[in-house]
Amino acid sequence: MAARSPLKRYAILGFGWAFILLGVAGLFLPFLQGILFLLVGLYLLSLESARARLLRQRLRKRYPGLARKSDEAANWLNRQRQRLFGRS
Repeated sequence: MAARSPLKRYAILGFGWAFILLGVAGLFLPFLQGILFLLVGLYLLSLESARARLLRQRLRKRYPGLARKSDEAANWLNRQRQRLFGRS
């Protein structure tokens, strides 16, 4: 994995934790998709954290349905990134 600049790394970690917090709130609020936010947050954190990456791999093996949702969330995130920042 290529080294990222510290600013980009902190941005990814910050957005990852923000999505995790929104996901937790979404578990209790009917108008937020809690699971989707949690999956996007976990995906973002797994880009920078070995522990989150390991958790994501374990969840994928144990819950194949969750793995499909995780793939959908990752695809959505990549589409948004490409839409905002162009192809990279």
